[in-house]
Amino acid sequence: MRIGILSDSHDNLVNIEKAVKTLNQFSIDLAIHLGDYIAPFSIRRIGELLKTRLIGVFGNNDGDKYLILSNAKTYGFEIYDSPYMLNIDGYSILAMHGYSSKEFTKSLIHSLCLSGKYDVIMYGHTHEVHIEKIGKSLIINPGEVFGYLSGNASIAVLDLDGLKTEIVKL
Repeated sequence: MRIGILSDSHDNLVNIEKAVKTLNQFSIDLAIHLGDYIAPFSIRRIGELLKTRLIGVFGNNDGDKYLILSNAKTYGFEIYDSPYMLNIDGYSILAMHGYSSKEFTKSLIHSLCLSGKYDVIMYGHTHEVHIEKIGKSLIINPGEVFGYLSGNASIAVLDLDGLKTEIVKL
């Protein structure tokens, strides 16, 4: 199974289109968005383009959760409060946005890895690409779709067969 991972789109419709079209080219089976869609129209644009289902979590900047959820349901998408635990093909996956500072978020991720409960921990919020293995946990931060904070727009593709991860620049 191939999972497309994106985060921190922050209403950048141009990069949202690039991200979703790229995910479609990878023939993913599932997309996971790690929060900070921002406005409800962003999830609508994802829904208009994405050729698979999406599971997501809310980020700290997602304001109108009611309309975001309403738009998500129109496309059969599921969005939950962060963190959200999934079991996919026998893998325990934690999807979350992040909290407070970058340092706090990274410290939290490290502690979650040490718990030994998760095969994969996906997070956003920092707008920085991060791929690392700690214990049995593979950490994935796809960076940001937005592209303005880091100067780079990117997504990730995870192949559960071997837990191979690829960062794709937009």
